[in-house]
Amino acid sequence: MKNIITQFSRLFVGILFIISGLIKLNDPVGFSYKLVEYFSEPVFNMPFLEPFALAIALFLVILEVVLGVLLLIGYNTKSTIWSLLILIILFTFLTFYSAYFEVVKDCGCFGDALKLTSWQSFTKDIVLLFFITILYFNQERIQPLFNKKTQNIILVVSYLLCCFMGYWVLNHLPIIDFRPFKVGNNIYDGMMIPDNAPKSEVEMIFIYNVNGVQKEFTEKELMQIPAGATFVDRKDKIIKEGYVPPIHDFTMEKDGEDYKDRFLRHEQLMLIVAYDLNKSNKEGMAKIEALHQKALIKGYKVIGMTASSPEQIEVAKKRFGLTFNFYFCDAIALKTIERANPSIVIISKAVVKQKVHYNDIDQLKL
Repeated sequence: MKNIITQFSRLFVGILFIISGLIKLNDPVGFSYKLVEYFSEPVFNMPFLEPFALAIALFLVILEVVLGVLLLIGYNTKSTIWSLLILIILFTFLTFYSAYFEVVKDCGCFGDALKLTSWQSFTKDIVLLFFITILYFNQERIQPLFNKKTQNIILVVSYLLCCFMGYWVLNHLPIIDFRPFKVGNNIYDGMMIPDNAPKSEVEMIFIYNVNGVQKEFTEKELMQIPAGATFVDRKDKIIKEGYVPPIHDFTMEKDGEDYKDRFLRHEQLMLIVAYDLNKSNKEGMAKIEALHQKALIKGYKVIGMTASSPEQIEVAKKRFGLTFNFYFCDAIALKTIERANPSIVIISKAVVKQKVHYNDIDQLKL
């Protein structure tokens, strides 16, 4: 019976680590965005790690996949299980912290393929910790499936394949797109809220200055505000979050006006997406104006989308000779649209037809 439980744990943990790792390796940039949330001030306040988020993301996801493979083939059992144990303890701490303090709503354990709440992620890690603990106390029952030479070959091949996959998706795009802006999706459909969707429960909090100290009062406590207190601000506290559509905070704003509905009606619309022009790839940006001119000849409406300031936009337009207009959209929404900075998205009547990395501009079908 012990052997059956041990072998089941081996398969369960190994396969889950491989699947979870490959999903994140398919989109390491997206996972790095999640790490930046953990490094930010509201969470662990480690801004010095933010520039290394992508490198850390790649290291963790490759380690996750390789450890899963090593567990399945029984390679160096003691070191493999110790590594799995340390990794799952780290993940369990992060997911518990996120859930308890409500600082990161989605840990990104399965990327955009499967969204889990913080408590669901924590529960998943507790289950994995349970099975890895079983493996820890039954290490002698995990025997190698192959001889040492074959195992070493599998280790090297697994590592090299992971590195190649990481290199490929960083220089092109995710192999499988799980995001709401994937090719074939209608943007309007992604923004719709069903009639029977659960509504958010919001409590209004009023902030008053009471004898030099800011205090919060709910609506029910307004009659208890001391005389002489002065109003400072009001904020909404979400008691229960309702349905949030897959596509939200998507705008095409310029000079205070949202042109989204006007532009999405176009049959041939090209979006040049660069969430931060200061961080955009210089070689990629240098290709954009030539593409713009080619698209105009083909009858396309071409616009830029960014979260950069008007001053940054003007600097970029002068530097790269760009002659199309940029429209504002939230940076998170733009990062969701595409991972490359810049990237090109072709839309026809609100339907996403094609998306390419700046390295693959020659593959656009205009």
